Order: sequence, then structure tokens, then C-alpha cells
Amino acid sequence: MNSAQRREKLLNMLWEESRPLSATAIAKEFGVSRQIIVGDVALLRAAGENIAATPRGYVLQKERSSHTKTIACRHNDDNLLKELYIVVDNGCAVLDVTVEHPVYGQILGQLQIFSRYDADQFAKKLGENSAPPLCALTNGVHLHTIQYQHEDDFHRVMEQLEKEGILFVES
Repeated sequence: MNSAQRREKLLNMLWEESRPLSATAIAKEFGVSRQIIVGDVALLRAAGENIAATPRGYVLQKERSSHTKTIACRHNDDNLLKELYIVVDNGCAVLDVTVEHPVYGQILGQLQIFSRYDADQFAKKLGENSAPPLCALTNGVHLHTIQYQHEDDFHRVMEQLEKEGILFVES
């Protein structure tokens, strides 16, 4: 298979899969190096494909019949999983995290957290890499894009985050 055929097959894999696919797993599937897959993804992105790199791998951003809103949160490391669980337990998803850095400006990280399992895997990866969450750069203040199907689900998330003191509201 040539490189164009590989990229077409890679795009089909991402289209069919709802979970992130790691570059290593894709490389193994095609019998090429991880770096070849990273290059293929870069070329697909340059061609206009909406592929996001998450902590667990690549996902194709597909149009969904859902809504998104951005919320502001503030918490310490102890409440990271609590925050994520509140969102996913109420039928919503955490798509990303954004912080405002004094030198770099806005820093955005793709999360794509749709379940407790995804949240646990994210926290595990932070621990394994001794990596602080982005909100550690901003005294806990950060933004999340929340995806939801029903307005009631989003309102439950907001109420519970506020009750737990995680929702960042003006004092």
C-alpha cells in the first residue's frame, strides 16, 4: 500500500472509531513507524480533516447533533476527578481545557472525556508522567468546552459544580 492509500485507510479507521486511536496502535496495524503515522495525520490535517490529538490518541471530530458551551472552573488537584465525574455522570462530555498563560496566552488541551473510564485514564496518564494539569499554571482557574444533548443535562452539571465549589463564579 502506498502512502496515499494508507492515509485514506487511516481516515476511514478514525471515521469508524468513536474512541481515540493511538499513533502506536495505528502504526502497528499498518506495519510502519509511529512517526510515519504522526506525519500522515499532519498531512490529513493540512488537507482539512478535523483530527484532534487527545491524551489517549487521535479522534476525528465528527459533526454531532449536540450542543456545546464553555464554562469556567476553579479547583485544586484533589477535585480534578470530581469535576470530570460530575460532567460525565450527567450525560455530558468534557471536550477540552483552556488556560490563560501570562507568556503564551491561551493554551488549549484536547481532552475528549465522555465517561468515568476516560476520566480515570486521563488522571492515570497525568500520574504516570508526573505531569500537572494545565490548571496548575493558573491557580486552578480554567475553561472547559462541555458537550451535551439536552439542556437539562447541562443545567444539572452547572448546579453540581457550583454546589461543590468548582464552578468559577464572580464573588
